[in-house]
Amino acid sequence: MIGPDLDALFAFRAVAKAGGFTRAADELGLTQSAMSLKVRRLERELGVRLLERIGRRVTPTAAGAELLVHVERLRAAHAAAIAAIAPHREGTTGRVAIGTGATACLHFLPGPLRRLRGAFPGLEVIVRTGDTADMLAELEANRIDIAVVTLPVSGRVFEVEDLLVDRMVAVLPAGAAPGRGGLGAAELASHPLILYESRGSTRRIVDDWFASGGVAVRPVMELASVETIRQLVGAGLGVAVLPALAFPVDARAEGLDIRPLDPPLVRRLGIVRRRDKVQDPGMRAMLAALREAAADRPA
Repeated sequence: MIGPDLDALFAFRAVAKAGGFTRAADELGLTQSAMSLKVRRLERELGVRLLERIGRRVTPTAAGAELLVHVERLRAAHAAAIAAIAPHREGTTGRVAIGTGATACLHFLPGPLRRLRGAFPGLEVIVRTGDTADMLAELEANRIDIAVVTLPVSGRVFEVEDLLVDRMVAVLPAGAAPGRGGLGAAELASHPLILYESRGSTRRIVDDWFASGGVAVRPVMELASVETIRQLVGAGLGVAVLPALAFPVDARAEGLDIRPLDPPLVRRLGIVRRRDKVQDPGMRAMLAALREAAADRPA
C-alpha cells in the first residue's frame, strides 16, 4: 500500500489550520468543491473521519489531530527537500568534471575556473588531464562532462564546438638561430628536435607541418610534458615546436627564443561534449566561462 499522496495530506492540513474549506481553498488557489473532494477521498482512503464541524468551525477529529502531527513533519521535510534542490537548479552548487591537455590546464583553464568560482562558489569542479584520445574516452564513458581538446574530433556521440585558435611557435635556446624572423622546417630540423610524444593530436599536426616542408622528423626526445620540453630547450639540449598558449609571458628570462613558424601553423582547440548529456546549470556555467575566456584572448 502506497498510501495517500502529499497533495491530499496538505489539503487536509490547510483545512484543519484554516478552520474551514472556503478559507483553505482560497489560500491554495482552489475551489471549495475541489478542496472538499480532496479531503473526502483522503478520508475514504484512510477509512476514518478526519474533520468535523463544530458550530461554524471545521476542526480535526481525534484521528485527524493525530494525523496532523505527522503531516506537519512531512511538510517540513518536503520544504527542506525543495530547499536542498534549489541550489542545484540555480547552479550555485553541484558538480562538473572537465578534461583537457596539460598545456590548456596550466595556461588557459585557470581563467575560466576563476570566473566560475566567483559566480558559483559552491560548485565542485573536477579537472582531469590527458591527451585528446584519453579525454574522448573519458567523455564517451561519461566520466567527465566536458573536454577541451585539440581538433579535429569525430564521432556521432560527440557535439564539437570551436573554442580558440592557438599558434604553434618554434622554441629555441637563446642565440641558437640568428635574426627574429620565422623559421622553416628544414632550419629547425638542423637542430636536435625535442617534440611531443608521438601519439598525441598536437604531435600529428607538427609532423604534418614538417612533412609539408619536405622533412621527416627524427626527434632526439619525445615527452608528454610541455613544461619539461621547455626546461630541456632552455638547457640547450635541442629545439621544439610548442603551442603559443604555453608562453603567456616573455620567455627570454628562461633562456628561450620564441620564433614564428614559416609557414605559420596553428592548432584548434574545441569544446567536446556528449550529445545526449543533460546540461544542468553548473555545466552551462562552465561552458559560458570557457567561451568568455576564449573571447577575451588577444587575436
